[in-house]
Amino acid sequence: MHKLQQEQFLPISLDAAWNFFATPKNLNLVTPDDLVFEITSVLPEQMYEGLIITYRIKPMLNIPLNWCTEITHIKDHVFFVDEQRKGPYNIWHHEHHFRAVDGGVMMTDLLHYDIGKSVFGWVAGKLFVHKKVQEIFAYRFKILEKYFSVAG
Repeated sequence: MHKLQQEQFLPISLDAAWNFFATPKNLNLVTPDDLVFEITSVLPEQMYEGLIITYRIKPMLNIPLNWCTEITHIKDHVFFVDEQRKGPYNIWHHEHHFRAVDGGVMMTDLLHYDIGKSVFGWVAGKLFVHKKVQEIFAYRFKILEKYFSVAG
């Protein structure tokens, strides 16, 4: 099992942060273009527990993969959790936490993921997956910093 934890200060209100991240279509804004990320399900304006979101991504060699996640837990303005139900990972459990701080919001991402115990999973992790996960979150950090410095 691998873990990634990332904190980011956003110079916006807790309401603004929550409203942005609780809107599923905003996922496109924080996903790198090279993933060729496409949401394939109909999205509501706001997420809710039990929401199933389906995607198509092309993480390497332009090979499409289908991915399905569920919003499993929500505590309004505090945190929500998305978990993979079907896709490239054996386990994907992503917690999004929000805390009001002086001058804005501290957002914390906590991701636990596993690509499987097979030799293929181990090799894919070493050669590609762990680096790609880091790149996705680095991209997200940079985009959010830019987006909220302009919008906030």
